[in-house]
Amino acid sequence: MSKLNHTPGSADDKGLARGAATFLSTVVCAVALALAAPSFGADPPKIDTPSKIDSHPSDPSKSGPSGNKPPKTDASGIDRLLAEAIGQHLIAGAVVLIGSHDQVLFQQAYGRVSPLADARVMTVDTIFDVASLTKVIATTPAVLKLAEEGRLSLLDPVVKWFPEFKGRGKDAILVLNLLTHTSGLNDIQLSSENALQSAIQGAAEQSLKGEVGSRFRYADLNFILLAELTRRATGAGLDLYARASFYGPLGMADTSFNPRDKQRCSATLCDERLVTGEVQDRLSRQLGGVAGHAGLFSTAGDLAKFCRMMLSGGSLEGKRVLAQRTVDQMTAPYFSRGGNVVRGLGWDIASPYSAPRGGGFSRVSFGHTGYSGSSIWIDPVSDTFVILLTARLDYRQVHEFNRLRGGLSTLASRLFGIPPELREMGQLSDD
Repeated sequence: MSKLNHTPGSADDKGLARGAATFLSTVVCAVALALAAPSFGADPPKIDTPSKIDSHPSDPSKSGPSGNKPPKTDASGIDRLLAEAIGQHLIAGAVVLIGSHDQVLFQQAYGRVSPLADARVMTVDTIFDVASLTKVIATTPAVLKLAEEGRLSLLDPVVKWFPEFKGRGKDAILVLNLLTHTSGLNDIQLSSENALQSAIQGAAEQSLKGEVGSRFRYADLNFILLAELTRRATGAGLDLYARASFYGPLGMADTSFNPRDKQRCSATLCDERLVTGEVQDRLSRQLGGVAGHAGLFSTAGDLAKFCRMMLSGGSLEGKRVLAQRTVDQMTAPYFSRGGNVVRGLGWDIASPYSAPRGGGFSRVSFGHTGYSGSSIWIDPVSDTFVILLTARLDYRQVHEFNRLRGGLSTLASRLFGIPPELREMGQLSDD
């Protein structure tokens, strides 16, 4: 595995952005306001789902830490994109939030929390099962913080933390390989009697697939092991450690595993039934709802705080939860598959799962998706992040759902992902 010697948001990237802004700035502003909603495929089966959009804009006066107003932007393209997704029965509803390191630029709720005729209207404070976003909002920062504190090393052989692996041909696997899905491990079925022990035993007993460090294979098992590693390193579960280290200090009051306020949750489809406030992922349910790969619930507003922290180098409004070097290390690119797949630590950069990158964000942008219909993408060059949380209905039309994710990010990059100086010029001209 090789590491690209390139820092996200480097001077080269910023210089290119500023140079493009200076040259034909008027054209850039015009393009930034263009609308482009991608079209979707054939009509899916009819489901009793409201097609009307119910929007709930945030209070602009409270969007930033100092009450900064977001720029006035025609976001009707985003409205049309979400209306089409609801009309095509890909989703029953959604919350979209776009922001920068210091403020929320756009926030809107659409549709309803489930396909049921009497489902409540979606609101911006709805709580969602964020599925695999758990990997980057809980597990990855927990492991990196432990490394920052010197309580473990990313170069530790996994066998150091899992003596169950001794003599099983797993000596080459490092903590780093679990974070980048290059461990050579594949997902397995878990026992209903002792799910965690069966995960550890199954990892120990299976034969490695491919060369450790070069074969990329996305596997939930990697992060199930990382959550248990966190428990062994701290004596506390991942839920407790993440709350104490991140959610509490950042004011993410609505972020937790096994949420108590189920009435505020959006519904998810689970084994052909609708569940509310219960984790969708079967393995996570077997593990009690607290797992390293899935199980976290959150709101768009809470996730925005985490994204702002990442764009601010590990701190938010004076509260530091990660060192700048830790954030840089987490989001630096690591190559596998001969350079065809690029991942950060936990985070995705360029891989088969990078649909939310869209068509406008920089090559050092990063993010992640969740099976339940969630995604995050963060671009340090344009100082922009996009959050999409949905009440997903259709899990068969993966291509169409990825077009929704990518189309939203493309629009966000055009509307908001412009150099700050041009954004300020636009505000001045409007005023």
